[in-house]
Amino acid sequence: MIIKQLSETLINQIAAGEVIERPASAAKELIENAIDAGATRIEVATAGGGKTLLRVIDNGCGMGPEDLALAIRRHCTSKLSETLFDIRSLGFRGEALPSIGSVAKLTITSRPAGADSGAEIAVVGGKVGDVRPAAANPGTTVEVRDLFFATPARLKFMKTEKAEAGAISEIVKRMAIAFPAIRFVLSGTDRSTLEFPGTGDDHLARIAQVLGADFKDNAIELDAEREDVRLSGFAGVPTFNRGNSAHQYAFVNGRPVQDKQILSAIRGAYAETIPQGRYPVAVLSLTLDPALVDVNVHPAKSDVRFRDPALVRGLIVGAIRQSLQREGDRAATTGAGGMLRAFRPGFSPQPAQAWSPASSPSRPLYGTAPSFGSGFAAAAAPAARGFGEAAQAAFDSLTVPTARSEPIPSPAPQSATVEAIASYPLGAARAQVHANYIVAQTEDGLVIVDQHAAHERLVFEQMRKALTGRRLPSQGLLIPEIVDLTEEDCDRLMTHATSLEQLGLAIERFGPGAIAVRETPAMLGEMDATQLVRDLADEIAEWDTADRLSAKLEHVAATMACHGSVRSGRRLRVEEMNALLRQMEQTPGSGQCNHGRPTYVELKLSDIERLFGRS
Repeated sequence: MIIKQLSETLINQIAAGEVIERPASAAKELIENAIDAGATRIEVATAGGGKTLLRVIDNGCGMGPEDLALAIRRHCTSKLSETLFDIRSLGFRGEALPSIGSVAKLTITSRPAGADSGAEIAVVGGKVGDVRPAAANPGTTVEVRDLFFATPARLKFMKTEKAEAGAISEIVKRMAIAFPAIRFVLSGTDRSTLEFPGTGDDHLARIAQVLGADFKDNAIELDAEREDVRLSGFAGVPTFNRGNSAHQYAFVNGRPVQDKQILSAIRGAYAETIPQGRYPVAVLSLTLDPALVDVNVHPAKSDVRFRDPALVRGLIVGAIRQSLQREGDRAATTGAGGMLRAFRPGFSPQPAQAWSPASSPSRPLYGTAPSFGSGFAAAAAPAARGFGEAAQAAFDSLTVPTARSEPIPSPAPQSATVEAIASYPLGAARAQVHANYIVAQTEDGLVIVDQHAAHERLVFEQMRKALTGRRLPSQGLLIPEIVDLTEEDCDRLMTHATSLEQLGLAIERFGPGAIAVRETPAMLGEMDATQLVRDLADEIAEWDTADRLSAKLEHVAATMACHGSVRSGRRLRVEEMNALLRQMEQTPGSGQCNHGRPTYVELKLSDIERLFGRS
């Protein structure tokens, strides 16, 4: 076998296979170049999903003839010093332009600010033309035609034009969110024009342009810092969720990334607040010393590697949870919009998906469900349930329960008027309808509360507190369970042994390729310890976390809370309704139940008046 040097064209085509996966990859590289050039306006035009034409125009610093000649050569860049540990630009490899030129018809026209004229260079299938004078505005125009014409086999792996155009749109959206001061325009024969005017320092306004105005109304601002790693951005309230994770955006030092550790941290932060199969909406921006993150682990620069991933994960999870707690029982504004649409004539609701009995068994999973407080007596007085004059008289004689730490305090009355209680965020109870929904009057509207879902959340939060701050009770095994694993899995598990022991799972090494389980959480009862340990090993290998055991324990707590809470169909006294409302106001996350469904819907008076044509 004879070893020989590959040709420059073949080397560039191999690089193109790594860097330029599809038209969206080329768009990403060109937009990054424009941003690094200091552009304040970037226009992207496409045809044929970017396969026929991809043109990026910017008003950046531009390039002279000498720079143009170097720009299309491999490993030529103005963005990198002699070290890889201080990367502060988006592009730095110097591979994008020569890679594109090796598989497409590439033309670059550029003019530096202050120059009398511009220059142009063309590369067709790896063949470089001469630099020649050209008329040009200040900035740079990069035109890519017939992408992959020099490697037609790659065209067979392209998706439809619509799918490729959608991928380019997603790239533009991510860049627009990352750089709100830049104006982005995306147009072409295969799409309607998409424009994002610059919003300066108003990051939320730019996010609203991309994700919709609803996000602005349902976003919680994040601002946290830990050991010189700063997290900023916005997270949606749990009840404002989507059907996939496409609405989760992450940026590291301004660079859009799709890092699985960050996505895992978002998932962990919203645990037990989002329904299964639904995903939160979040825009997170991490800022840290470039030496603490490696952005050079992937040719497309979409993945990063943190020097301390546990620190970053803890920062994200802690900041989101604290922000959700700070907002208390806030629910999504889209719930009121759905109610208003339902009230309109001609509305035909879709049948709701049945609540799976598997997720909510008819009896407690582990023994008898505990009783939480005496505020909800089984034989509550059946009076005062509706809107009639006699029924409302009972609601006019109100009491305010003294706040306590129990999920539902026993009413300790203090005299108060309806108007005084209505000043509370969730207002004063005015009716119970269908023996399940509490109608409350606020100062500027009304609130409808699902009593079972709300109390379920309150009970769960009390049980969740019991899972933290102390070692959970465990049950020792008469004969330790020996689990055979690879040496690497054993090492990973032992690094989390202390955390697992706090949750009641005691493990230790048993030879070079095995783990001995000596205690399991008492809360889980009889269980398959072997399968649990293997699941934990798989999760640690993939996400570097051991959250699965915590999730199992919280699932048990959620199930017990479901059966220890006020049932649908229970008639409540006025004092009990108000006690529930007051406790909801004091409990973080009470805007949704353990299954992620909203616990209440609020209608403003202006919304009600609009229904009746008053405004």
